[in-house]
Amino acid sequence: MKNRAAYFGVFTALALIFSYVEMLIPIQFGVPGIKLGLANLLIVIMLYKCGPKEALLLSVVRIVLSGFIFGNMFSIIYSLAGGILSLAVMAFLKGRGSFSVMGVSIAGGVCHNMGQLAVAMAVVETYRVGYYLPVLLIAGMLTGMLIGIVSNEVLKRIRNINLY
Repeated sequence: MKNRAAYFGVFTALALIFSYVEMLIPIQFGVPGIKLGLANLLIVIMLYKCGPKEALLLSVVRIVLSGFIFGNMFSIIYSLAGGILSLAVMAFLKGRGSFSVMGVSIAGGVCHNMGQLAVAMAVVETYRVGYYLPVLLIAGMLTGMLIGIVSNEVLKRIRNINLY
């Protein structure tokens, strides 16, 4: 039981480090809000190793802390919208049992961008930002695939480690 807090602390620290590293990567995709989503690697691993409740807690803690450290209130709101929608879809698909880790991660990447786009539409009070949707769908698929590949490899290597 006491290992739970230690593992959660390690996952939170790693997620914050990954968020920081991602902020340092000078990749500009030409569309606001597109990132690699390195911290989502830990969310996917937590979802598979510990379950949706723990993954949700990690996601919210990571988003809020990284928002206060590296961003602002708007970045927290956008990230929470994307993160919660993404995790809900990933948990649902994982629970069905007919999707691979990569498939779950791709769906998560796409839904993360859709959640953020929905908030952007509400904030700017126009549907015109919806023109970004095709680019965001492709970006979500590509980043979700990358995170899915890495998550699957990590999960294979830690399958004998019981986190909770």
